[in-house]
Amino acid sequence: MADAALRQITQPVTVWYTRCPAPTPLSIAAQLGWIEDSFGAHGISVSSIRDAADPAIRQSHFDHRLDWSFRQGGNIPPIWARSGGRKTRLVGLTRTDEFQAVIALPASGISKGSDLKGRRVGLPKRPNETIDFQRATSLKGIVSALTVSGLAVADVELVDLTAKEPVLLDPSDNRFHGLRRRFPYGEEIAALHRGQIDAFFVKGAEGVTVANLIGAQVVVSTGFHPDPKIRINNGTPRPLTVDATFADERPDLVAELVATVQRVAQWANDNPAEAVRFIAREIGVSEEAVLAANGPDVHRNLRLDLDPDELDALSHFKDFLLEWKFIPEDFDVRDWADPRALSFEQDAAQRSAGK
Repeated sequence: MADAALRQITQPVTVWYTRCPAPTPLSIAAQLGWIEDSFGAHGISVSSIRDAADPAIRQSHFDHRLDWSFRQGGNIPPIWARSGGRKTRLVGLTRTDEFQAVIALPASGISKGSDLKGRRVGLPKRPNETIDFQRATSLKGIVSALTVSGLAVADVELVDLTAKEPVLLDPSDNRFHGLRRRFPYGEEIAALHRGQIDAFFVKGAEGVTVANLIGAQVVVSTGFHPDPKIRINNGTPRPLTVDATFADERPDLVAELVATVQRVAQWANDNPAEAVRFIAREIGVSEEAVLAANGPDVHRNLRLDLDPDELDALSHFKDFLLEWKFIPEDFDVRDWADPRALSFEQDAAQRSAGK
C-alpha cells in the first residue's frame, strides 16, 4: 500500500517529448498546444528533446535515455533502445502508409524490379551514429523491393555511401541555412550524379519531393503493398513509447497523454485540410507532397491502437533488424506493448458515450 501511495504522488517537474518529422497524432497535438495544456493543468512543464541545445539531451530522441519522456516517430530507434535494455513501454501505434520506392534515372535503363539485377544500389552509412536508422530503413526498403521482384540481395551490388555529419545537429546550426533541419538523400543524389550508383531507396513526402526534383523513374514501389511484411519499415507503423518510470509511477498521466493524442483522430477527420497543413509544416514540405506520399486519406489514419496485425508486422521488422545486426538482442514485441493507457482511454470514451 505504501508503494502504491508513493506512486500516486510522484510528480515530475518536467516531462520531455520528441517526435519525428512525420504524420503522427503526437506532432499535431503538440502543434495545437494540447500537450502543454494537458500537462500544464498538473503544474508540469513540457520540453522538446529535439530542440534542446545539449547534445546529450537530443540523443534521447534515439536512445530514450531520459526518464519522464515520451516519443512518437520512426520505430527503429525505440526498437533498438528496447533491444539494448532500455526499459520502455509501447503504449500505441499509428499506421500511416507512405510512399516507399527504389528509384533510378530514366537514362539508366532501369524501369522495373528485374532490371536491378547486377546493378549498383546506394546504401547510406553513418558509422558515427548510435543507431544507423537511415541505413536500416534503406536496406529494408531495398530488400522489400527485391523480394517482390523475385530477386535477392546477392543479385545486386550494395554500395556504401558514408556520411559523417550528425543526423541531429543543434537547431541553431548554420549548416541548416535557416531551415529547421536537413532533407535526407543528399549522399545518394551526389553518388547518382557521380555515376557511383544506379539506384537508391526513398520514402515519405521527402522521398516524393526528391524523386520529383531529379526526374526519377520509380522502379519498385512498396509503401502501399498489401503484405505488411513488405511495406513495414521505420515509418510504418510509428510507435508512441514512454519510459518505464513514467508508465509505472504515473500511469494516470500516461493515460491522459494517450487520450490527448487520441483526440487528434477526430479533429483531423473534422479538419482534413488543416491536418494536412500541420503535417506538411512538421515535415517541412508542401501539402501537395504530403498528399502524394501518404494519399488523400492521410487525415483518416492518425489513430492510436495496438492492433495485433501491426504488432506482428512490427515483430517481423524487429527480426529483420536482428538478422542484419542493427539491434543487439532479441525481445518479445507483445511483452513490450502496454495496453493499459489505451484501455483506460477506450473505457472512458464508452462511459462518455453512454451518458
